[in-house]
Amino acid sequence: MTRSTAAIDPASDAHTQQPTLEGRRVLITGGTTGIGRATAILLASAGCKVFICGRDEGHLADALERIGQVGTGDGMAIDLIAPSAVETLFDAAEKAWGGLDVAIVNAALPASDLAGTAPADLEYLVGVDFTAYLRTAREAAVRLGAGSDIVLVGSMSAVSQRPGSSVYVAAKTGIEGLAPALRKELAEKDIKVGLVEPGFTGADFQYPEFPPERQRALIHEHKMLRAEDIAVAIHYMLTQPRRCAVSLMRVETRLAHP
Repeated sequence: MTRSTAAIDPASDAHTQQPTLEGRRVLITGGTTGIGRATAILLASAGCKVFICGRDEGHLADALERIGQVGTGDGMAIDLIAPSAVETLFDAAEKAWGGLDVAIVNAALPASDLAGTAPADLEYLVGVDFTAYLRTAREAAVRLGAGSDIVLVGSMSAVSQRPGSSVYVAAKTGIEGLAPALRKELAEKDIKVGLVEPGFTGADFQYPEFPPERQRALIHEHKMLRAEDIAVAIHYMLTQPRRCAVSLMRVETRLAHP
């Protein structure tokens, strides 16, 4: 006896559930350039309401113009190093959208070797690359409710630990340790925590060592990623069933970079 296949959904074995992003309210720190900007544009195009921040008014205006071409966005220029800045940012985002469903913690600055970093610069860089991450993640953990997501954007520097970048490595290694502990702390509240660790990615973050023309060449040679590659990884993390926590994604270049 042959079983009828007329009532079988051909997509039933492809994916059991893929939640929509339509209407989700997303905060993205460092959302005016690079990975944050690419992620904001992609999520806005998927129906999210995105609220971005960055330190530069010009970059903010440029990013919001592009976001407005594909969806809905708002934002503010702010330096997250100030103790009250993170709270100010969340207040503004919640006022804009009436609440938040997703926080993507991404704002960071390049940092070099420990001995070569002046004490005053060291304090500021650690403040941006680590302390502000903690403050932002904490604020998200307190304010977000069940069904929410926190995505930490770290770096493969925590794995490669290359010389000449020990300050940056220290901050990103701290974030790598934060992510699993925070995920366990918030799991019972139905707040998912994921960590995305990008490899060598093209952005103004890489200036002046890798100017635009050099970045384009490396991307063409498959030795550098585009910011959009990381945005797609974040999109994937946010479109999984609530039972499924994609806790860590590492996105690397196929070929070794310089």
